[in-house]
Amino acid sequence: MTPPEALLVFVGGIGAGTINTVVGSGTLITFPILLGIGLPPVTANVTNTLGLVPGSVVGAYGYRAELEGQRDRVLRLASASFIGAIIGATLLLVLPAGAFKAIVPVLVGLALLLVIFGPRLSRRVANAPKKRSSSVTPLLWLATMGTGVYGGYFGAAQGVLLVGIMGILINESLQRINAIKNVLAGLVNLVAAVVFMFTTHIDYAAAGLIAAGAFLGGIIGSKVGRKLSPVLLRAVIVAVGIAAIIKLVI
Repeated sequence: MTPPEALLVFVGGIGAGTINTVVGSGTLITFPILLGIGLPPVTANVTNTLGLVPGSVVGAYGYRAELEGQRDRVLRLASASFIGAIIGATLLLVLPAGAFKAIVPVLVGLALLLVIFGPRLSRRVANAPKKRSSSVTPLLWLATMGTGVYGGYFGAAQGVLLVGIMGILINESLQRINAIKNVLAGLVNLVAAVVFMFTTHIDYAAAGLIAAGAFLGGIIGSKVGRKLSPVLLRAVIVAVGIAAIIKLVI
């Protein structure tokens, strides 16, 4: 990795950490960068998963005020995310690398659609009649586990999925839901990363650069992220995501 490439990876980590804390889908920034510096898709994926863990931890801590009173709910949903992450990480390891390379453009495309239409879903959720539950229903638990499977396998827009699911099924404000999202998405990344560390090749130099950048990004996201333009953030995500699809297909 050349010095300019290392700088790009570090800056990408800052962007991903910030975006993950605010809206989710930071993987759509760092994953294409790792592809661009020459990492194979599976290696780029597992390296990215490990690198983003510190940013998730910082982001979750930054939203600690919004987590007050939600301890029981978070613990119950964390069990679903934990199981899902193990399943997703295992699928990545047992399925052929060619299968991952073939399916990732589809997953990136799905993630981009979630990023684009996520605000509309959020507005509908915010304006909907308050008929949602305050407890962890079986449907919410299973949906969270399914999101964990997705996150353990790839992870792009995992946070957007979580916010959408919880927004529909939980009677809470979007900021408090976003706080839960930060914890659960971070847990999925951590569990999957631990599995990958013992089972497959990780580019630790790139992971370290992403981790350092994501740590700073988590601070930025939790402190000033609410003031950043959501339109600008999503525009950057979509542009980089489209570039990733082109890179993977060509």
